[in-house]
Amino acid sequence: NLLSVLYHELGHAIIDLAQLPIFGQEEDAADVASIILINDLFDEDTATSIAYDSAFGFLGEAQASDQEPVWWDVHGADLQRYYNLVCLFAGADMAERGDIADDLGLPRDRQDSCEEEFELADDSWGPVLDDLAQDAPGTSMVYQGRKETFAQQLVAQEVAALNQDFILPKTLRFSVQTCDEPNAFYDPETVEIIMCEEMVDWLRTLP
Repeated sequence: NLLSVLYHELGHAIIDLAQLPIFGQEEDAADVASIILINDLFDEDTATSIAYDSAFGFLGEAQASDQEPVWWDVHGADLQRYYNLVCLFAGADMAERGDIADDLGLPRDRQDSCEEEFELADDSWGPVLDDLAQDAPGTSMVYQGRKETFAQQLVAQEVAALNQDFILPKTLRFSVQTCDEPNAFYDPETVEIIMCEEMVDWLRTLP
């Protein structure tokens, strides 16, 4: 779940730093970026594990809430994000991942379009990521802070790995902080991705 959240925030950072045009909600574009990155950067077993955990995170949030979705929020409803994730991840290779779509309850009517949906997403994000990867490795991403807690170690490890794959237009800093809330966000003013330590305990409370 933390990896999926981290790559979602990286999507926001890339949109900002590469000055990408976004047709629609930026939160949706960042969700798509997260799925594309997970599909591209990890081996099949690891990518599948992350996709399952991330999907169950959205499902758990939906099940844990006894209130109607906040329809005015910039984020999509949790169940919609759940099904979108499943469809895009399976759509990357329906021949091999069709059983994942079935296992996670994606209706067959939606499955019919998943391959095309992934191709459209990849056509949008693929050239951007290819451009950022052209001169890699680099040092454009910097982790700041201690490496003691699980979240700190995970983020530091991912930053080191991402530097092997991409060079961003500007230096992007990452940190894990105590925020008094379970959150994560990209700050365009400081060009920093902040992961909140409270995310770990909060994720563990989800069904």
